[in-house]
Amino acid sequence: MLNLPIRDWRKQRVWVIGASSGIGAAVAQQLLEAGATVILSARRTDLMIRAAGSYPSACIIGLDVMDQSAWQSAFQQIQTQLGGVDQILFCAAEYRPERSWDVKPEAALHTLKINLASVYTGVATVLPAMMQRGQGGIAIVSSVAGYMGLPNASVYGPSKAALINLAEILYTDLHPLGINVYLINPGFVDTELTRKNSFYMPALQTASQAAEAILRGMARGQFEIHFPRRFTQMLKLLRLLPYRWRFFLMKRFIS
Repeated sequence: MLNLPIRDWRKQRVWVIGASSGIGAAVAQQLLEAGATVILSARRTDLMIRAAGSYPSACIIGLDVMDQSAWQSAFQQIQTQLGGVDQILFCAAEYRPERSWDVKPEAALHTLKINLASVYTGVATVLPAMMQRGQGGIAIVSSVAGYMGLPNASVYGPSKAALINLAEILYTDLHPLGINVYLINPGFVDTELTRKNSFYMPALQTASQAAEAILRGMARGQFEIHFPRRFTQMLKLLRLLPYRWRFFLMKRFIS
């Protein structure tokens, strides 16, 4: 247990970024069911309204994560309405399956802005208030694609590897200040993004199963929350192999 456990979600104000679909929407729904006050943010307001249902503790704030000025405006609205944020969960992501020769610079930059740069903006937005209070939590959804260079993840994988590195740095910096940091590394989850894949996805989970694993891990105070373990543990072992063996296995995988 590297973080303080969350004993009661009813006492938590949780800002879910990327709450319109996939893991973000499922996490928001389960948090609302657990009694948390949930701020749902994404660009697609209509989908967030659906995810929020009729829960009075839901607060919907439209947000384009690539718009730096919009972050501060959204946070100011939260402070005015709710007094602040206890936890922020970064779920927004972009993905397209592509080999190295398929990568286009403009599309790569777009993915990096959503997957990586927006997290820096979000952290910078909420961190001063958390540091002033001496408490809070930052949860970053990365991916097992960040463990090592995997086929078809030419931009997505490096963006997720950077998030793993960032979460480790944040923990080192912020844990002594009373702020929790969570690194979330899902395997394959059935979402709009993974439905772009044409290959077999082992140990595929639903967004609801992913949300359950995330909230269970946060409640227990885990730093890295990875799932499903039968798949993620295999990848953890694979990345310990010498490159010669690892590249050999990768070649067999994509051939």
